Amino acid sequence: MRVPPIDRFRPFYQVASIFVLGMVVGSIVYNSVYHAAYNKLWETNQAQQLQITQYEKDIDSLKKYNKQSTVIKEIKIRSEQDAKEPLDPVIIKELVKLMGEDLAALRGRNVFDIDTDSKLTRSLLSDKIYTVRDKDYKVQIKTMLVMEGVLQIWVSVDHVDAKSTGS
Repeated sequence: MRVPPIDRFRPFYQVASIFVLGMVVGSIVYNSVYHAAYNKLWETNQAQQLQITQYEKDIDSLKKYNKQSTVIKEIKIRSEQDAKEPLDPVIIKELVKLMGEDLAALRGRNVFDIDTDSKLTRSLLSDKIYTVRDKDYKVQIKTMLVMEGVLQIWVSVDHVDAKSTGS
């Protein structure tokens, strides 16, 4: 029987290093896929949490003001973004949540008496700066519409630089 020369075979350390390298690359790929899926799940969870709190507030106000037809029962905030710098959806949801808390004072008010509360509304809505995740964002009201007890507000959100605020 003939024995092949040992020079034809790769040394054990080369085979072992390729195997370990494959394990490392495979774990990196798996980890990146796992984190992408987890991030998507977390964003969906945040959106649903925001919807749940909004729906609970709407249900409470609808129960409270169901006999009155000229009262603001719901507040819906929609954001418009510039195409040059789109913001993270999680940041937009946090800003909408913070604005909803500020505008909660308008719930239950008569639709026709909003003009008497214009000072309150202006102070709540005019170029307000919110801080989310240690960054400042300026919110500007573009359009407000009241229809059938629903106050709909369209806002634009811009990132505020530290240089532009004078800090």
